[in-house]
Amino acid sequence: MTEIPKPLAQVAEDVLRTADGRAKTALSRKYAAAWQAARATGATPPIGTATPPDQPARPDAPALLDPRDVPRRKPGTPEGRIAILHAVAHIELNAVDLHWDLIARFATTPMPIGFYDDWVKAADEESKHFNLMCDCLEAQGSHYGALPAHAGMWRAAEDTATDFMGRLAVVPMVLEARGLDVTPGMIRIFQQAKDAQAIDALNVIYTEEVHHVAYGSKWFHFLCGRDGLDPTPQFHALVRRYFHSSLKPPFNEEKRAEAGLPPDFYWPLADSPAR
Repeated sequence: MTEIPKPLAQVAEDVLRTADGRAKTALSRKYAAAWQAARATGATPPIGTATPPDQPARPDAPALLDPRDVPRRKPGTPEGRIAILHAVAHIELNAVDLHWDLIARFATTPMPIGFYDDWVKAADEESKHFNLMCDCLEAQGSHYGALPAHAGMWRAAEDTATDFMGRLAVVPMVLEARGLDVTPGMIRIFQQAKDAQAIDALNVIYTEEVHHVAYGSKWFHFLCGRDGLDPTPQFHALVRRYFHSSLKPPFNEEKRAEAGLPPDFYWPLADSPAR
């Protein structure tokens, strides 16, 4: 594909309405490549508008359970490591939809073209991450859908469906930032198991997720600046409104700083449940 076939928001909706994980990510990557090819020529493809679904299309499996009901397995066992890979695959598939939904749902808010460049790139990378995790699962004799998964992954999108700034605060700046905190521990588990494929895949994810958190911080600050708002108290208010848990240390302060998240953003929210 040498040009994007329709406005970007409609492309995003196409991805959201595709159920199968491998098919969804293949379409995501195809559209991302078309967008990036057009931008490389200096073109500015139309953004347009769309009507994204309240929830993205999903395959029949995995079964989605309340987080309390998802079975816990010891990470030091082969079964436990498969469960980790499956959980990460589920997170990455949801991230693909979250990034395309951000584009489709808020397409009527005027934004610089760089906003779309960033989130198309993020959606493309999340698609790659999902496929890396699927490849790791299949190398272990498993597959995405073989285990139950967390049913609450889309809640942040539902809660912030009409709040652009809230979406940026909660998804990249809280949920994806949490990935920066926990991924090094997952990498150590697979290092102990001498699983080179999983180590390499998780290192790719770890490196690229810093950029996604940074995109969230950049565009959150942009919106605050445009609206004359102080970013720090605005972030605190939005997280308390929309994030239905507490921020749990320890925090990866080095990577969070690299992504544009200073300590005064998240430490005041640590172990402080949302209202």
